[in-house]
Order: sequence, then C-alpha cells, then structure tokens
Amino acid sequence: MNTQVRSGEEGRIPFRSSRFFCVGSKWYFTTREGFDSGPFASRERAEIGLKRFLHVVRLLPEEQQVH
Repeated sequence: MNTQVRSGEEGRIPFRSSRFFCVGSKWYFTTREGFDSGPFASRERAEIGLKRFLHVVRLLPEEQQVH
C-alpha cells in the first residue's frame, strides 16, 4: 500500500494499491475505472504500457477523458 501524501492532499491518506499485478508470470496494470490491461512479459513492460495508455488519455478532448 502506498502511504505517500500527494500534492494538495490534506487530512487522512486514502487507501491506495499498486496499479500493477502479476498472474502466473504475466504482468498487468489496472486503471481507476477498473480496466485491466495485459498481459506483459515483465513489470517494466507493464509500466511502459501504462505510460502509453495515460499519454493517449491526455490526448483526448476533455469531455471524452476517462475520470
């Protein structure tokens, strides 16, 4: 569990879990919306996949972005 305070947060730190998980020897990432993506051969490849996903989301018009 991540217990770091993020910029702009006040009060109690909410529960957070890792976006990455492993099933067997394959890695996946999950989004806040519950979308799981994978499998990836390694955690590092899953991290690259998440960065690409977030880049694409940022390119969407504001009203189409996933929140």
